[in-house]
Amino acid sequence: MRAPSAPARRTVLACGLAVALLTAVSPASADSRPVRNQAGSLVLIGGALKENNTQVYGEIIKRAGGPNARIGVITAASVPESQDPHAGDPDLCSNSACNGSYYADLFERHGAADAQWIPLDTDHVADADSDAVVEQVNSMTGFFFGGGDQYRYVTTLLRGDGHKDSKVLAAIRAKLAHGAVVSGSSAGAQIVSGPDMVSGGESYEALRDGSAPGYFDDPTRLGYVPRGGFGFLRSGLVDTHTGAHGREGRALRLASDTGHDRVYALEENTALVVDRPGTGREHMTVLGPQGVTVLDLRDARAHDSANGWSLRGARYSHLTDGDQYDARTWTPRVHPGERPLVPADTTPVPANADVFHSAADPDGIPYSFRTTARALASTRAQNSATATTYETGPRFTVSFTKAHGFAAFTVDGSSARTVVGLRIDIAPR
Repeated sequence: MRAPSAPARRTVLACGLAVALLTAVSPASADSRPVRNQAGSLVLIGGALKENNTQVYGEIIKRAGGPNARIGVITAASVPESQDPHAGDPDLCSNSACNGSYYADLFERHGAADAQWIPLDTDHVADADSDAVVEQVNSMTGFFFGGGDQYRYVTTLLRGDGHKDSKVLAAIRAKLAHGAVVSGSSAGAQIVSGPDMVSGGESYEALRDGSAPGYFDDPTRLGYVPRGGFGFLRSGLVDTHTGAHGREGRALRLASDTGHDRVYALEENTALVVDRPGTGREHMTVLGPQGVTVLDLRDARAHDSANGWSLRGARYSHLTDGDQYDARTWTPRVHPGERPLVPADTTPVPANADVFHSAADPDGIPYSFRTTARALASTRAQNSATATTYETGPRFTVSFTKAHGFAAFTVDGSSARTVVGLRIDIAPR
């Protein structure tokens, strides 16, 4: 059985300026003992979770009870067997059932006592109200939602347009409230969102045309679901595959259009661990190689003119492995393995003519936005830098500025790793 395929670049659908250094050395994942939560937790992965990511799989298992963990795998975002032309081929299949089996096997290989596919998909919507499936859910200590199309989760677990909990979702919600861990990757992370869950779109078209409620055949059009997903995480919007697919622009535009002041922009093969989600003590930890971006729009102001849309005063923070974040106070806490960066390099920031890694650019480079942000943070030659979109008509310019409250942190002493409070302005040119 092959791994579930990564989503194509199509429809799938900073924090405050105070910064603290952690005084404890080890992140949450360093201790293998089971975690006993008072109010449950989330482990949200930005997609493309690798089979050998023992850090993230281990964290989910630990929070589900360690060696006694029982993981319920839900892959209803995948196509059902009836729509998979390779359903009968275990080496080529990519449907809800075979993807469920794939993840269940992975969790057991990583140390879970038991992992089971919860048999839900768009061919079996009625099973979301099955007492037998609810009983299966109630026997689990943790859950994993796979990737695909997040609206299939709305269809199967939220009764579609009714947007009401099925019996299975109500059971999962109760388990989370009583200490279970709920995890998910890509669509499985986005579905935890509250109102205005993203449903698709590309950054350039988002900046040019804005957002609209709905789910569109045009994969570039920025759409969102006003009633959102499961609502497990409401302190900010959620986006995934952010740097790999250049989604910073669409995240900023959607947040601005819908009145949200924060976005958790997740990166691939990396998790945002959320303790006590939805409470006044919501607290987060980053685990994995790529990091998590927090976009802060509290002071941002958008403007539409004949020349196009613009945004001034957003803040960009990129947090990395072991960094923590207090959602209530908007405060990042940088891991003690990093130290404040005092740039010595005088190299200018390289030109960037594709800041959102356009799918139309044959020479585009992933993580383009982050690359410019880190390059600026790492040099003392300049306090601001600009980058542009690959597309024109209009071409948008993104300005990065080391404004008041900016800080950068390093491991090697010369290059920025964690970046906090970098000002971002976007304007048509």
